[in-house]
Amino acid sequence: MSQRRISRQQGFRIDRIQSERIARAEKREAKADALLAGGELGAEQHGRVIAHYGVQLAIEALAGELAGQRFRCHRRSNIEALVTGDHVIWQPAADGLTGVITALLPRRSVLVRPDPYNKLKPVAANIDRILLIIAPEPTPSPELIDRYLIACETTGIRPVIVSNKVDVMTAVQAKELGALLDSFAALGYETRTLSAHGDTGDLNELVAQRTVVFVGQSGVGKSSLINALLPDVNQKVHQLSAGSKLGQHTTTTAIWFDLPGGGALIDSPGIREFGVWHMDREQLLSGFIEFQEHLGQCRFRNCKHAREPGCALLHAVEEGHIQARRLASFQRLISELEAR
Repeated sequence: MSQRRISRQQGFRIDRIQSERIARAEKREAKADALLAGGELGAEQHGRVIAHYGVQLAIEALAGELAGQRFRCHRRSNIEALVTGDHVIWQPAADGLTGVITALLPRRSVLVRPDPYNKLKPVAANIDRILLIIAPEPTPSPELIDRYLIACETTGIRPVIVSNKVDVMTAVQAKELGALLDSFAALGYETRTLSAHGDTGDLNELVAQRTVVFVGQSGVGKSSLINALLPDVNQKVHQLSAGSKLGQHTTTTAIWFDLPGGGALIDSPGIREFGVWHMDREQLLSGFIEFQEHLGQCRFRNCKHAREPGCALLHAVEEGHIQARRLASFQRLISELEAR
């Protein structure tokens, strides 16, 4: 497939954006280096990233006299992009408010997605569970749920699909959402139905003693669920857009919230699209858990699972062991990969 040519004006704009990014990085590095060279920093400490604000990150100290205190920190330019949930080594500045991040500690898990420029963008790190929140509006997309589940399967993070706003569902919406949840429960995924304005017992059980990230489209009520669990947090919430029935992105950066009984929540910005084009065919296949027992049984070793005779996946659809919609979803994702 031929590369799309860009205009001269687009080229100038891309160059300008790149120059601005380089300038910001150099300024950040210069400030961090100046603090390090000037001997104005304290001893190295263990910390956790709890939010990202432009070129600065909010760090919570996890050990020593400063444990529990929060600081705004710059990072050394030789450290890869950091996200909420990352564990780091940092040094406090003399002002008692800021510091410099000097090292990233190994991650046990990280949720990533590609950005519009085809670069992988981490969303959150060191996660135990992902709560995928859906609601009657904006209308849940089964294919978007598939994409999230693929990301969970390929990173080894356990997902739970949560249907929110049960208190405002119409009978038709309740039936449709119930059928959607049943289709994923049949695959072995855990599902729950609840409301941010009702009993949060099930929600408390899901998040207790774990690091949990909330993901889903804007407007499904992620911030409202956090407010139900942590009333003192008072996360900003907005009504859905009257015209589009889409959310208005009240959360603009992933934020860490400690739970009183142990564990933590990470509220992530609403994501309407979740591309998986950074994966290869084998990774996509591994993301569909019901395909696994049928792989390797096709007549042809290079079977594309589309129209080939003797395809084990097509046969499984005919026998009712694989949902036709899920195989079609996989085929569309493969088409996306091949078109890039």
